[in-house]
Amino acid sequence: MSRREQEVVVSSGAPGGLIADVASETGGMLGEVEEIRARGYWELVWRRFKRDKVAIISGIFIILLIAIAFGGAPIAQHYIGHGPSDIFVEPPAVQPLSLLPANPGTWINNPYKDNARQILLLGAANRLGQDEFLRLLYGARISLEVAGLSTLGVMIIGVILGATAGYFRGWVDTIISRITEITMAFPVLIFVISLAATVGPQLNNITFGFFPKGVLTLVFIFSLFGWFYPARIMRAQVLSIREKEYVEAARMIGASDVRIIRSHVLPHLVAPIIVYSTLIVAGYVLFEAGLSFLGIGIPVTTPSWGNLLATAPEFYTTRPLLMIWPGLAVLLTTLAFNLLGDGLRDAFDPRSSH
Repeated sequence: MSRREQEVVVSSGAPGGLIADVASETGGMLGEVEEIRARGYWELVWRRFKRDKVAIISGIFIILLIAIAFGGAPIAQHYIGHGPSDIFVEPPAVQPLSLLPANPGTWINNPYKDNARQILLLGAANRLGQDEFLRLLYGARISLEVAGLSTLGVMIIGVILGATAGYFRGWVDTIISRITEITMAFPVLIFVISLAATVGPQLNNITFGFFPKGVLTLVFIFSLFGWFYPARIMRAQVLSIREKEYVEAARMIGASDVRIIRSHVLPHLVAPIIVYSTLIVAGYVLFEAGLSFLGIGIPVTTPSWGNLLATAPEFYTTRPLLMIWPGLAVLLTTLAFNLLGDGLRDAFDPRSSH
């Protein structure tokens, strides 16, 4: 036996030899094992998401925007002392000779409150002397309501039709696919213009008592013609999921289609639903502002970002800030939702970032 083999035998035979060597390498006793806790799926998603600082900042911005739109706007109206639709046509809210809206920081006398002194923080929005600051806040509420409810509508319709087409395939898939293609090819803008010129005012009066005028009309139009995008995404996801081993196993033990869809298909659609919802919201914020800018969206009497942008070009040389405030609001909101959606997509699917 060679000298090397003797050293190995002696070391392995000694009670403290090999054990001491392993303990010295691991930094502790051999019997001491550090507890390893398995991380769940959602915990791993959160750990990946919180590393994306841009997405975190975007999420904080969206939370603050929602809080300001639905909570801060009424509070601001209470402390300022007038509403977003109150009219101040007397100087200095509107300059008497040029009929220009007041500049930011202009103090006015409020005739609705015994001529109390009040301030227009961002100036007047138009020749009616309406408060630009309050109309921005209430415009955020309009945009979030339209975008949020429309996204909810298109995702419900899209998930149901997309999952049905992808799971059952065959003639069901063919019919839903043809309906999807017809919806994609439908001229939505022409339809909206025709609707606004005919029954638009009657539809805008449907508010259920608490929605501003025009919100439910846009939600109905966006939901009716916008579901094809999530439907195609969900169909592709379900076509892949239905071929998985656990779905085949559930089918072999006699599980019904409803139970398979509820227990094995829909849970795996949560991630794409969340990701694409955030991306769709940004598109509807921009779409609502565009239609209102053209005069076929939210009525002019209702404060919205699109209406503010529609009246601002009239004063673009003398009051350029009137275009900057609503334009900046639309830009930051759509950017925040897009960045949040990108961060969520990378968190749910790390391979998508490579």
